[in-house]
Amino acid sequence: MYIPSHFRVTDETVAYDIMKEHSFATLFSQHNGMPFATHLPLILNKENTYLYGHFARPNPQWKDIKNQSVLAIFHGPHCYISPSWYETNKAVPTWNYVTVHVYGKVELVEDEKELMDSLHEMVLNYETPNSSYRLQDVDAEFITGMSKGIQGFKIRINKIEGKAKLSQNHSTERQELVINQLEEIPNTDEQQISSLMKANLKK
Repeated sequence: MYIPSHFRVTDETVAYDIMKEHSFATLFSQHNGMPFATHLPLILNKENTYLYGHFARPNPQWKDIKNQSVLAIFHGPHCYISPSWYETNKAVPTWNYVTVHVYGKVELVEDEKELMDSLHEMVLNYETPNSSYRLQDVDAEFITGMSKGIQGFKIRINKIEGKAKLSQNHSTERQELVINQLEEIPNTDEQQISSLMKANLKK
């Protein structure tokens, strides 16, 4: 990924947080000699060494993905930045965004316990704390039957790249003008980008 130095995320903890908070990722590999992508949730293990996920078995991507070096992209908040918000008309539009790219090698999960553990972890991650749904409470035969329709996998993480393009290449005064405009837009992404820009200015 192209990352100018002022946009690079150097703190791995920040990258891990982005991966956890925006865990619905895009996984790219080679299938039959061509790029192939699937959109799916990927869960980071507690040691930050593996990403766990699963394919629907009819999805052909898993059939030749074993031992491939793959790329998983985690898309954070993003939004349009209008030059009309600046103090000058000598400007062009741009886009502010946060993203993390993870590179690693794929291992298919064949062990039933490891697969079920990863599914339990995924459900716990997305269900609210007060939710009554627990995967272990579902009929075991039903779960066994459903699990035959998926192929679990894990990605051994080799490299992480993080990018936070938050107008750092502009003056503090201009960044503050952008923040003020974004705070007036009720959309979630604009609100998140404005918060990240404010936090970045305080560093």
